[in-house]
Amino acid sequence: MAKKFIDIMDTTFRDGFQSVFGARVLMDDFLPAVSAARMAGINHFEFGGGARFQTLYFYLNEDAFTMMDRFREAAGSGANLQTLARGINTVTLDTGSREIIDLHAKMFKKHSATTIRNFDALNDVNNLRYSAKRIKKHDLKHEVVVTMMDLPPGCTGAHDVAFYEKTLREILDTGIPYDSVCFKDASGTSSPQKVYETIKMAKRLLPEGTHVRLHTHETAGVSVACYLAALEAGVDGIDLAAAPVSGGTSQPDILTMLHAVKGKDYDLGGLEIDKILQYEEVLRDCLKDYFFPPEATQVLPLIPFSPMPGGALTANTQMMRDNNILNKFPEVIRAMREVVELGGYGTSVTPVSQFYFQQAFNNVMFGKWKKIADGYGRMVLGYFGKTPVKPNEDIIKIASEQLNLPVTTEDPVDIADKDITKTVLYVRHQLEEAGIEDTDENIFIVAACKEKGLAFLKGEAKVNVRKNVSANTHEEAKKVSSSKSVKSSAGSYTVVVNGEKYDVQVIEGEGAAIDVGKITKVADAKSSDLSKEEQKEEAKKGEEAVDANALKVKAELPGSVSKVFVKEGESVKEGQILFLLEAMKMETEISAPKSGTVVKVFVSQGQAVEGGGVLCAIG
Repeated sequence: MAKKFIDIMDTTFRDGFQSVFGARVLMDDFLPAVSAARMAGINHFEFGGGARFQTLYFYLNEDAFTMMDRFREAAGSGANLQTLARGINTVTLDTGSREIIDLHAKMFKKHSATTIRNFDALNDVNNLRYSAKRIKKHDLKHEVVVTMMDLPPGCTGAHDVAFYEKTLREILDTGIPYDSVCFKDASGTSSPQKVYETIKMAKRLLPEGTHVRLHTHETAGVSVACYLAALEAGVDGIDLAAAPVSGGTSQPDILTMLHAVKGKDYDLGGLEIDKILQYEEVLRDCLKDYFFPPEATQVLPLIPFSPMPGGALTANTQMMRDNNILNKFPEVIRAMREVVELGGYGTSVTPVSQFYFQQAFNNVMFGKWKKIADGYGRMVLGYFGKTPVKPNEDIIKIASEQLNLPVTTEDPVDIADKDITKTVLYVRHQLEEAGIEDTDENIFIVAACKEKGLAFLKGEAKVNVRKNVSANTHEEAKKVSSSKSVKSSAGSYTVVVNGEKYDVQVIEGEGAAIDVGKITKVADAKSSDLSKEEQKEEAKKGEEAVDANALKVKAELPGSVSKVFVKEGESVKEGQILFLLEAMKMETEISAPKSGTVVKVFVSQGQAVEGGGVLCAIG
């Protein structure tokens, strides 16, 4: 009897990159590995969406649509190229209007996508209806998703087989169009037995011949066991990654899974060990200069109790590294347990996983529930849809008071449609004011990435990747900065090499020539301590020059100043917003603690500040 063919989707270039590098990998560095994967017989790839959309504009100064088209060239015209969408959130952390949800599907179809895997982190089926219709309208295959995880010990009411059956029945009863069904466990916390029973349930409930997939992560250490359980239950496809971005926070390695099914009646994609070995060798060479966060290669036993998805874990730790607060990570992970328990049991997958992490972060940095993260607060109040169970009443009350928002049962898309800033017309005005062409691509970039999207289109974006093995730092900085993906005619970039930051000025001449005009180490290795001391001394002098009676307004946590709303000499009222401080994908408003006159402003837009750093003085 012939072995059952199991479709393998290679997640290396989306979820693998996201899980290991926080999605920060330059396209020129990895595209040769796509060609190698093609030669190895792989023809189903996850190649975009999720964090591999915004991150390209936030950290890489690359265009995601250009990357997707170049990926298609490398993978071949017949490859099934799949992206990940977050239902009504598409590829952002916020709800999109109907216009933007439609534009997402239209643009991804235009730029090489074959299939969109589409999920809602709350398993609110209503949130899948409109996005599913637009995906099919634009002639894409729609893979509808039920999201999975295990609840912390002692928690009940959702995330068991009965809950997944209820969700799947709602998908079928609602008439949502689909081409395949995926059970997605972004935290990798589901037990093998629950996976087995869930896939069995789905095979019984769905029409015969329906393609059913399982997606999980190795973060909690049980992914191979879960895949074997799913195979026994009749699953038709699983997701795997290639070394060196497999295992740990990512998916199991292709070779590992080929070994795990030896002697069993499964053919994993027709893949051959020797060819995969060659592909992984090319991939290792492509990524040899990248910094591998140690937490990305580990199995974390704490994860089942505080479910942090692999795809979000390193994105958060990279941001914590950027802000010099990585030492807080274990404490934040431990704090997630309570945040999940009280928040309504939304699945720990983006954007909900980010809401959980942000609230846990705030609970650690400011004290329990002293500062409600905007996303978490709006989730428990109903602004992202219906949570699997009702959130804790006390948390609902705290969120409502702090955010000054009522509880709502209104459709989140209806709320978004009434928000003028989420309309195509509003974005067109932004582009017009900036002197940028209002193409569909540019409209979606700005709608999804806001100010950072505009900065990219204006040529003001910077590159922030972590590389650590170059023998010649300047040559490495040149290599990174002269990537073909750089679109601006001139710009300044920050490149991290060997843990050190470099400011690089790039000037693009006629044709494809790119010149590196200047490379400056942000803090010289010989005098890094001295430079820091000098900076502190300068800041101290500035503070001492201000009247001792002036009130100094300080940053509550480390981050970067995303907006400055006041000038020196300006009168302000108590409670007036003075600055926006960005940290951990959150913008924190810094308000005036009293009325008075701004005597001195110590920071500028884009400047990094330490926790407790003085932002301004009010007399």
